[in-house]
Amino acid sequence: MAQESPTPAQIVSTWSGQARENAVQRMFTAIAGVYDLNNTLLSFGLHYRWKKIAASFVTPVEQGTALDVGAGTADLALLVEPRMGAQGRVVASDLNYAMLAEGQKKVAAKGRANVITCLQASAEHLGFADNTFDVVTTGFCMRNVGNLLQAVSEIRRVMKPGSRFVCLEFSRPVFSWLRALYDWYSFTLLPWVGTKVARDRTGVYEYLPASIRTFPDQERLCQILRTAGFQHVEYRNLTGGIVAIHVATK
Repeated sequence: MAQESPTPAQIVSTWSGQARENAVQRMFTAIAGVYDLNNTLLSFGLHYRWKKIAASFVTPVEQGTALDVGAGTADLALLVEPRMGAQGRVVASDLNYAMLAEGQKKVAAKGRANVITCLQASAEHLGFADNTFDVVTTGFCMRNVGNLLQAVSEIRRVMKPGSRFVCLEFSRPVFSWLRALYDWYSFTLLPWVGTKVARDRTGVYEYLPASIRTFPDQERLCQILRTAGFQHVEYRNLTGGIVAIHVATK
């Protein structure tokens, strides 16, 4: 009898807490050098558009200070930086050193190393003082944290009163036909392409779609943000709900 494939919940539940965090970090370290290329291939280039739209929700601030959590290769941090004004600063934080090193190269190549600081930090323990940042952003990070409520609560803590949290993350497609197509893409095509291009043997391209399926959908994420103390929580679906941008105010 053929063995059944594990469900998304079973794949994600293989790790929990610190064990999950360690496994995720090993996987991202393994693919850091080809992460941007694979993102472009696997999203058909759409991830650039999604990040630009997310950055557009950042309210411009003169001499502002922004934090991009789970910055990875710094795409979103680079898009947010011009919205912080001429004297603004951006901190691009990520727990994974290899991903952050790729981001630091990109920041330096674009001549923005003097205004964007790459810093290794956990989303659940950011290490900044209360009420530090004028805006906090995150792109495709929240589904990988060990404790989601703790992470968004920590993000809220370091934000100034009245400031915005902009969260870009994969979500639940709104049409049943799109969900079926996306499931086929995620669990069949994505692992195959990821393995061929990245030569990945860590299981990251099985974990990633599973993490998307087990992540809270649009409304559930709104509830979690409200539980963490955020107000005026709203979201916008992109590409039929494959991706959603949540905007919340402290």
